[in-house]
Amino acid sequence: MAGSEVRARRRIDLDHAEALRLLGSVSLGRIVFTRQALPAVRPVNHVLDRGDIVILTHEGTALASHAQQSDGTGVVVAYEADAIDPDTHLGWSVVVTGYARPVSDPLELAGVRALLQPWAPMEGRDQAVRIHPELVTGVLLTEAGGPGGTTD
Repeated sequence: MAGSEVRARRRIDLDHAEALRLLGSVSLGRIVFTRQALPAVRPVNHVLDRGDIVILTHEGTALASHAQQSDGTGVVVAYEADAIDPDTHLGWSVVVTGYARPVSDPLELAGVRALLQPWAPMEGRDQAVRIHPELVTGVLLTEAGGPGGTTD
């Protein structure tokens, strides 16, 4: 794109199914949770399993501790993943808000470990957290032209 050339862009809201499909197409995202009454964000690997997002974590982390101490309903978190080109700013972003609960079944935990492709060493990541999506939002960022969307 030339220095002064500006192309029209569109933002298209994604439906629930398409947003989760895109989220499942990547393996890295960001978990947002509360730590000492403040928001904390961590990059993590994930896998989409039966409509839930599952991540591995270390025992004793703030997220693992909060999820274990919950009354069984879990702890509220947000999860974000995207694929946005740094040059064109085109791509997509998905944000999921839901309840995170610890994975306690040893067979389920072994299955999660087998599915995840770690970006960092997995030593010590002996716990998993399952996030059940309650609210799913997603946007597609594309060039203008064609049906739907709003021009930004």
